[in-house]
Amino acid sequence: MIRTLWRSLEAVHAMIYFAPQADSRYAQAGLDRPGGYFASRAAALGPVPAEVVIATFYNFSPELVKACIPAAWEKVTPAQMIELRMAAADEALRPVLPGDLTEITELARRAAERSKEMAFGRTLFAAHAALPWPEDTVLQLWHAQTLLREFRGDGHLAALLQEALTGIEALVLHAASGEVPAETLRKTRGWSQEQWAEAAEGLQRRGLVTAEQTLTEAGRELRQRVEDNTDRMNAPAYDVLSEAEQQRYVELGAPLSKAVLDAGLLPGRR
Repeated sequence: MIRTLWRSLEAVHAMIYFAPQADSRYAQAGLDRPGGYFASRAAALGPVPAEVVIATFYNFSPELVKACIPAAWEKVTPAQMIELRMAAADEALRPVLPGDLTEITELARRAAERSKEMAFGRTLFAAHAALPWPEDTVLQLWHAQTLLREFRGDGHLAALLQEALTGIEALVLHAASGEVPAETLRKTRGWSQEQWAEAAEGLQRRGLVTAEQTLTEAGRELRQRVEDNTDRMNAPAYDVLSEAEQQRYVELGAPLSKAVLDAGLLPGRR
């Protein structure tokens, strides 16, 4: 149920990484798509160096991050970047989210507020959780799901670390599952073919992938442990909601994610 709760609203947050409204606003600040992505998501941390982004984002090539950060902070301040991101979220979501958002926003905000009580070890989440709540309902919903996404994300990193997986190794395992093409993950995260092959060889030596970069039984078991542990660490965010409220959360949230997908704000997922 924990994963279902998270997924029911995830598109409402995730669209910010693909929406043309975000690209347009970041471009006005002189940032290309990678620069806009890193700066907008890291802005809550302040004008941090590349090393902090590399550590907290986990699976991106250090070379890609260093090509964007800290250069982005010479063009835009973190506070300005937060405003640009919020404005892009508003511009993208307001025309597509249907109906009265009051009830789902109240439920999501309660879950997000509960997650703040469990921020220990979750650096990126804690930075976003320290931001003030928007007054507008649409943006409150987006901010709530942003917090829940970063809460889950930081827990996921802990689960990966528990299995002694580096960022690129986690990507290779994800690709080996067949869920996402390897080239998509490799290119979007900035890794070279040589780096990818080296990581795959290391996982093969551990008995987690085959020579063809498909999961072995041990690899499938490890991935399942990671997902189960991620869910377990994510569960406290939703324990403030009763079973009936959790069901209502999914009932109200899933149509909103569908509306985002139908609007084409998440490419390839309609």
